[in-house]
Amino acid sequence: MNDLTKRSYVIVLVFVLVALIFIVKLFRLQVMDPTYKQYATNNVLREVVQYPARGLIYDRNGELLVYNKTAYDLLITPREVKQFDTTMFCNLLEITRKDLEEGIQKAKSYSWYKPSILIKQISPENYAVLQEQLYKFEGFHSQSRTLREYSAPIAAHALGYVGEVTGGDLEKDPYYKSGDYIGISGIEKIYEKQLRGTKGIKKNLVDVHNRIQGSYRLGREDIPAQIGSNITTTIDLKLQQYAEILFQNKKGAVVAIEPSTGEVLALLSAPLYDPGLLVGRVRGKNYAELLADSLKPLFNRALQAKYPPGSTFKTITALIGLQTQAINTSTHFTCNGPASTPIKCTHNHVTPTNVLEGIRESCNPFMWNTFRSIIGKYRTSAEGFSVWREFVRSFGIGTILSSDFANALKGDLPTEDMYNRIYGTGHWNALTIRSLAIGQGELGVTPLQMANVASVVANRGFYYEPHIVKAVEGDTIRSSFKMKHEVGIEEQHFEPIIEGMRQSIKGAYLLPGIEYCGKTGTIQNNQGLEHGAFEAFAPKEEPHIAVFVYVENSKWGASYAAPIASLIIEKYLNDTIASNRHYIEERMINTNLLDPNKIVITDGAAE
Repeated sequence: MNDLTKRSYVIVLVFVLVALIFIVKLFRLQVMDPTYKQYATNNVLREVVQYPARGLIYDRNGELLVYNKTAYDLLITPREVKQFDTTMFCNLLEITRKDLEEGIQKAKSYSWYKPSILIKQISPENYAVLQEQLYKFEGFHSQSRTLREYSAPIAAHALGYVGEVTGGDLEKDPYYKSGDYIGISGIEKIYEKQLRGTKGIKKNLVDVHNRIQGSYRLGREDIPAQIGSNITTTIDLKLQQYAEILFQNKKGAVVAIEPSTGEVLALLSAPLYDPGLLVGRVRGKNYAELLADSLKPLFNRALQAKYPPGSTFKTITALIGLQTQAINTSTHFTCNGPASTPIKCTHNHVTPTNVLEGIRESCNPFMWNTFRSIIGKYRTSAEGFSVWREFVRSFGIGTILSSDFANALKGDLPTEDMYNRIYGTGHWNALTIRSLAIGQGELGVTPLQMANVASVVANRGFYYEPHIVKAVEGDTIRSSFKMKHEVGIEEQHFEPIIEGMRQSIKGAYLLPGIEYCGKTGTIQNNQGLEHGAFEAFAPKEEPHIAVFVYVENSKWGASYAAPIASLIIEKYLNDTIASNRHYIEERMINTNLLDPNKIVITDGAAE
């Protein structure tokens, strides 16, 4: 046998081996593997995304705040669509023919081969009717998802809402696909990754009539969805409900904090709105209406309104004065004479006053002279201002106070550079910026920051980062929540301030069995009636609650802000309102400050 013959045998053998391999492979695929038998019977494999239920949200006492309800999306794969009864289809889904045509065209522009959502968030009731007829519409199929539901129509700004992802969301996180939903604001946004869970995939076999025939390979290739983690908030449901009842028909904000932990007990922004308005197929329409509302109910005043704090800021001015030794407890300033000229008192009281009396009487000249003394202690006005500013900043003003709140602002705390630009370097002093002494001028603070100031005073010199989540299922809360933040003011300096705040609580605002401390504020408003504010904490010793209330266009801090704060404190600590204070409660609930013709100003003698 020559070499040529040998090579021929080798080549033939190679071809035979290759042929045998293909024969064995084809036998296994076509005879042994049932997959192709299933396709041969006109079945089609369809992968359906399994959306996990978002985690539930509870209040601090385990009361359910947010849960889920089932809804359905109708998807379309344009390549698979055959001629169908469009009138019947539109009637089943309660849409117009134009909506249908636009939806199909949009799906085609996305992809002829990939499914996309045609109709979102179909209710279980409507879906039950649709499901019976869906086999008549080839190329259409459904997937389930969950929508948010609320146990009570409260805490909209604190809880936040869920909406469809944007292009920016898709770029940031590959987890999301077009048509997915994401937390837009509030707790839903900050804790999105914990709440959202993990999507799964279910593989179904459907026949030519779009009817599910069963799971593909008995579900062995399915990926189960993992539900989101449940969250326990720091919110007290009963207190939140009560605060919102008091604040109906008003503009402003309330923030209540537990000073010993930094846990937010209540947070509201008014005008209020029902969080259920931003759920389901009506969300777009309702959102547009809320956005167009001149009262701006979507604007979170508790975290984003940069209000001048007014006289509630005087506690900080006095504390800085004591700490820098610009004043002491024996220092007196008069309300009369040249020293009082720049900023006069708004009401008559004993004069001259010391620091305790200055807080109790909310004396403008005392605070102006204290501020001037602080700035004057240093070589230049700019140096004195910088020292004052750093103390103010240590209270959390001019900073992002906490990482637990979506879209919170740091407010406005003026800088040396700002005044140099306005007045020129070396051409401004304490007199130029005197309004800062009484919480006016260029200051802008959020109600969350001022509630934190009340916590600092209640704790005699420190605070914990305000936060709204107490626990996350299977996870830990941020370690920063347990860090104590000192403001650099010695504890003994708080005593005259606290006693002055205690003595300022008089008459109808005294609470049965509760000794508490508060400070009113009336804020100038060049666009209408003055705003009223009140900061307080209770009890005086070992405080359980610190609260800040801001009521727009309410004239005096004592007219509405102080009564509302006192009722919130009484409700939280006593769980009820004393019978002799029911008339105050009724007046707060029934007053409509949104209608200027119905505003009744009371307690005008007090600030």
